[in-house]
Amino acid sequence: MKELELKYGCNPNQKPSRIYMEEGELPIQVLNGKPGYINFLDAFNGWQLVSELKKATGLPAATSFKHVSPAGAAVSLPLSDTLAKIYWVDDLGELSPLACAYARARGADRMSSYGDFIALSDVCDVSTANMIKREVSDGVIAPGYEPEALEILKSKKRGNYNVIQIDPAYVPAPIEKKQVFGITFEQGRNELNIDDKFFDNIVTENKELTEEAKRDLAISMITLKYTQSNSVCYVKDGQAIGIGAGQQSRIHCTRLAGQKADNWWLRQSPQVMGLQFKDEIRRADRDNAIDIYMGDEYMDVLADGVWENTFKVKPEVFTREEKRAWLDKLTDVALGSDAFFPFGDNIERAHKSGVKYIAQPGGSIRDDNVIDTCNKYGIEMSFTGIRLFHH
Repeated sequence: MKELELKYGCNPNQKPSRIYMEEGELPIQVLNGKPGYINFLDAFNGWQLVSELKKATGLPAATSFKHVSPAGAAVSLPLSDTLAKIYWVDDLGELSPLACAYARARGADRMSSYGDFIALSDVCDVSTANMIKREVSDGVIAPGYEPEALEILKSKKRGNYNVIQIDPAYVPAPIEKKQVFGITFEQGRNELNIDDKFFDNIVTENKELTEEAKRDLAISMITLKYTQSNSVCYVKDGQAIGIGAGQQSRIHCTRLAGQKADNWWLRQSPQVMGLQFKDEIRRADRDNAIDIYMGDEYMDVLADGVWENTFKVKPEVFTREEKRAWLDKLTDVALGSDAFFPFGDNIERAHKSGVKYIAQPGGSIRDDNVIDTCNKYGIEMSFTGIRLFHH
């Protein structure tokens, strides 16, 4: 198949719409549903991301994509009881390695992952399909599907769930093109290989870089490679915990991603873990209530006459002091940036979210200030010399 007609483009008024190959056959099969223009953008970017994560770490990988940027990305590491609970998968029994990867990718920022497009590095198994089945999602791309897993996915969304199979042997042309305003842009593909030596240029007093830190920095940089710029990514224990994308100011990007990382950690606090939800509360409403409870607008869910709609017992206010005390326990976080940090304020903000390892291109006229700020907090920082803009 050389061409696939789509319902419409980015918006319903943008017709006609299709994907096609100038040479050769499309490397995909649509096994169910009718994916759209944005679905395929998410699918192809997500597939590249998880393929590179698998290559870099040797572990199954998954990503949760929304609007051409990842909401989450992770490799397969075992879930603690706490993570299984905050990701709402503690009732699914033993999870496969691939299911663990998707639980991490989806669970880190469940608000952003709502209605995601999923990419999986490995053949989708039943364990992963059962997890996907109960989440609000638009579709999935993978190199294959176990027969029972495919039937589970086909039953989703009244039989309209998008299931795409991609040929894992497909290699795109080295030159890529796109059109804007009737004008064709052409460039070489970003084939950068991110390996163990990528972080060797350590510019700070702290030279400690553990194998786990290298893994997490690699995950951050590969994730940034497929995230709309400006972009910053916080990673801990094999998963992105805060991704900031598309901000015009890098400090705003660092703050946005840092707040997401903070929320991931706050969800593991006794105050949030102890929330008693009413039995009939839907998963999305539960996620939304937690997000509000942890934020500054907490009275929107705690006011008299309101909390009764969500909780069995009225929660105590999670005070600013209590949140800061819990956040101070977050440590050993890795942080990647797709371009250089122009000011030390980015490091100050990163420090508040437990960052100990940083990778960034370097090259700012204020590199000395950025390095000094890292040294103040004992943060290790590597200059990669490579920018990772994605547009």
